Amino acid sequence: MTKTGTTLPADSSGTTLEELEQRATARRDRPSYGHDALIACDRLVRIFTTDGVEVQALQGLDLLVKEGELMALVGASGSGKSTLMNILAGLDVPTAGAARVAGSDLLAMDGKARLRYRREVVGFVWQQTARNLLPYLTAAQNVALPMQLRGRTKRKAERAEELLSMLGIAEARDRRPHQLSGGQQQRVAIAVALANNPALLLADEPTGELDSATGEQVFAAFRRANEELGTTIVIVTHDQAVASEVRRTVAIRDGRTSSEVLRRTEVDELGQESTVAREYAMLDRAGRLQLPADYTRALGMEHRVALELEQDHIGVWPDDEKH
Repeated sequence: MTKTGTTLPADSSGTTLEELEQRATARRDRPSYGHDALIACDRLVRIFTTDGVEVQALQGLDLLVKEGELMALVGASGSGKSTLMNILAGLDVPTAGAARVAGSDLLAMDGKARLRYRREVVGFVWQQTARNLLPYLTAAQNVALPMQLRGRTKRKAERAEELLSMLGIAEARDRRPHQLSGGQQQRVAIAVALANNPALLLADEPTGELDSATGEQVFAAFRRANEELGTTIVIVTHDQAVASEVRRTVAIRDGRTSSEVLRRTEVDELGQESTVAREYAMLDRAGRLQLPADYTRALGMEHRVALELEQDHIGVWPDDEKH
């Protein structure tokens, strides 16, 4: 304890011990990273080992998603986006870092907790329509099944009817999957994923096997679920038409989030609406920034760059000392 009026000695930098204690207290009292987010990935790492060769699918990825968002994840094959989806779905376990979804610690869960997480916290829609539904059950029975497995037998039939109606496929309630079109199957799959009212709905290329018109109907179903139920939805997609329909698109490159596009609606003087999009580079928790490849190629940037701190921005220049 420090006595009142006593000045603690300073360290070699001139900072007193009292100031150091105050800084430490401020750090302890500071909210944790992502404390108010539904999804919080902090320096997430996933390493796979095959025949003694290590492959880093995720290399310190950071991602925050707020409750109620409808967003898209994009990235080239091998970027790490599918690995991230499997981790968020509770199907894979990170190697290091931290990942939390709706208060669930994805690194600390045992097998029983992971099963409960997949049943109650997260819903999933696969790209392959046949993978989402049991072929011998009707649409209504497929939607009711997750509720039955969770032990929620009351109102399961009514809940199934409500979801199918909300997604515009009430007429398909008594049909089996082979009697449905691809778009109808995906909308039933969305209803199945929503059956237990999950906090998070994940979708892996949900329009990948559909034509553009049918894909628009499926995406409209996601939007309706987001707006009417408030469900947070994350969609992995290569479809630029789908990515451009959401307010936020996050790109993953080389196992890290690299850029983000935010869209907003503006109204002009004549009352006409237009969508304005702006792209941002992502700055991770370690201060790393991924510059777009076409930018660095255009300026011949390699290995190192020169930085200069200005009053309201940071200047980045090519290395002028190349030999």
